[in-house]
Amino acid sequence: MQIITSKDNEIIKNIRKLNVKKYRDEMDQYIIEGTKLLEEAIKEKAKIEKIIVCYDCVKNNQFESSLLYEIAKHDCLYVNQNVFDNITDVKNPQGILAIISKSSKEQSINYNEDIIVILDGVQDPGNIGTILRTLDAIGVKQIILSKGSADVYNPKVVRATMGAIFRVNAIESPNLVETIKQIKANKFEVIASSLDTQESIYNVKFNKKAIVIGNEANGVSAEVLKSSDKKIKIPMLGKAESLNAGVAASIILYEYVRQKLNS
Repeated sequence: MQIITSKDNEIIKNIRKLNVKKYRDEMDQYIIEGTKLLEEAIKEKAKIEKIIVCYDCVKNNQFESSLLYEIAKHDCLYVNQNVFDNITDVKNPQGILAIISKSSKEQSINYNEDIIVILDGVQDPGNIGTILRTLDAIGVKQIILSKGSADVYNPKVVRATMGAIFRVNAIESPNLVETIKQIKANKFEVIASSLDTQESIYNVKFNKKAIVIGNEANGVSAEVLKSSDKKIKIPMLGKAESLNAGVAASIILYEYVRQKLNS
């Protein structure tokens, strides 16, 4: 078994590059890290290009034998602790990560679903991860992200999805206004979350709706608001003026679930 001990190894350099969006796009790959995400990737038959294992962690019996058996079916690269620490962005790494291909991801919108969720300039990786995890929980299989949103394959987003990244198709829109026109042409009503309205989410029938969630600081952009059919808001009885984007999206989506269960 060959164990890489140099941080200057070309393979290691390329793996390190995947922490930057530019190189994730160029190489059409992203990183997942930790046993939980790797087990999810194997279960969901993600296209695993390579698995990187900290050999020191194997020697210290940090991995279940069942996981070692599964990863042996893939292209594995063993590195020492120093090299692994050089490529991870996790403070307390588990000693295992994998390179996943993005090429299998479908970029066309599925109009057979009841709802479509659109993120307009959402920047916080935790919010995007939370929203993907919520979509996974309610059985929605896709999300659309504007060009100005954080990269869904950012390692922090991927970790926050808790495996939903493999089940929810992330569609990147280069021009959100044009994408919204296409969605409306397919008989969806586009509703944007906004504080500038009296229309409650509880007055909306969530059937063939596209829901736009806006930027954490500025909300939905003016051009997207103009392209939308309706603005909606979450009623608030206290003094808070707004909600975290991930929380707001979850509340709206669970109103959809409530209606679905009562229909």
